Amino acid sequence: MRILVVGAGAVGGYFGGRLAAAGQDVTFLVRGPRAEKLRQDGLVIRSARGDLTLHDVKTVLAGATADPFDLVLLSCKAYSLEDAIDSFKPFVGESTAILPLLNGMRHIDVLTEKFGEARVLGGQCVIAATLDAAQHIVHLNESHAITFGELAGGASERTQAIADAMSGANIDVTISENIRLRMWEKWVFLATLAASTCLMRGSVGEMLAAPDGKRVIENLLGECRAVAGHSGFSMGPDFDARVTATLFTPSPLTASMLRDVENHSHTEADHILGDLISRGGDAQKGEHGLSLLRIAYTHLKTYEARQTRTS
Repeated sequence: MRILVVGAGAVGGYFGGRLAAAGQDVTFLVRGPRAEKLRQDGLVIRSARGDLTLHDVKTVLAGATADPFDLVLLSCKAYSLEDAIDSFKPFVGESTAILPLLNGMRHIDVLTEKFGEARVLGGQCVIAATLDAAQHIVHLNESHAITFGELAGGASERTQAIADAMSGANIDVTISENIRLRMWEKWVFLATLAASTCLMRGSVGEMLAAPDGKRVIENLLGECRAVAGHSGFSMGPDFDARVTATLFTPSPLTASMLRDVENHSHTEADHILGDLISRGGDAQKGEHGLSLLRIAYTHLKTYEARQTRTS
């Protein structure tokens, strides 16, 4: 299986590196400076699941030519999706499968419109990783899981082949026969976490210790679940248990979006919160008709407006 990993950042570099180390035919689609850094240092991963340094990493630059790949692994930020599509589109053939690991659902609409639903899989990952000052990948915990499946549901030979490749790289992989629901579950959780931690500028533990902090999280979760229900996706008891263990148990957990704000970086507010609001209509009004989700989104868009003005 010939695999094209779009970018060699924290997520794509990590999973692509694990696949390459396991003997898979992996090529990274990168910009010139990243290609040069990989040539000099190799692909370096620091992880509790095992450190890794890969030399002679195969790379290709946007605009180059190559035969179509069997699998495109896409893990860019949602706001970089259009640029990413332009870069990997020449490498997509009739039998290429595109596996995006982005947050939200808007990217599925964009990818299926451009490439057709038959080429696009649904997917999500669970990993905390970042690039350090040397552009080495630092895995921040032990989780490195990917869940994916056919958008139409059910299993297929190609999903099994991809799962076999990932399992051979010691990645925790699950084929879901209802990947759209799994993606909505993550979206509801992530939107709740992002809206609450960004709005309150604190961790889950700090919010739970504050007056009405638990109520804020509960109301945001209710609004996000209402949008999912309005869109035809209902979360069950397993989701309730996972959410209770993470959103209502004191911990230092925050959303990566809050870290983006604290670092004065671009956020995925439009894709995580804005798109959710647009799909929900009046489903997420909240208590007394006041939507905390809309307030959180306005808060983040105000931050972005100031960033644009001061940059």
